[in-house]
Amino acid sequence: MKKILFLASSHAVVLLLGFLLGIYLLPILTAPQTPSLASIMAIAGSSEFKGNFRRDLQGSDLLHWGEGEVSVGKQTIALMGKIAPGPDYKLYLVPEFVENEAQFLKLKARSARVGDIKTFENFIVPVPEGVDIAAYTTVLVWCETFSEFISAAKYR
Repeated sequence: MKKILFLASSHAVVLLLGFLLGIYLLPILTAPQTPSLASIMAIAGSSEFKGNFRRDLQGSDLLHWGEGEVSVGKQTIALMGKIAPGPDYKLYLVPEFVENEAQFLKLKARSARVGDIKTFENFIVPVPEGVDIAAYTTVLVWCETFSEFISAAKYR
């Protein structure tokens, strides 16, 4: 009986680890090709604002972080850098700088969802029509599925 219980529990643990590993690896395996450095630099050169993702924010940790320069323009937001891989990342514009989940959730209703982030090294996200980038101060990466703060950068 002990042997059956041990085997059942060890199989359950391996199944759970495989499932969790799949959640982590699937976005990496299905990510599209990253934008070229030339296209990121072209956007950066014509952007109106710049900010930086940093790993040392209060809400960032080993699995949730971003680093690099964010360029914010009227039509496009681009990152020259990296963000931690994960599922269902969304880019938001936030009216004031935040650095953790609780702070963002208080402002989420007043924030503008810009679009999906599909790559984890360099990204380009078009700004939707009608979104005024000057009405916000901060770019934020958020995992919608798990309500996780990834990173933020104050750009003005």
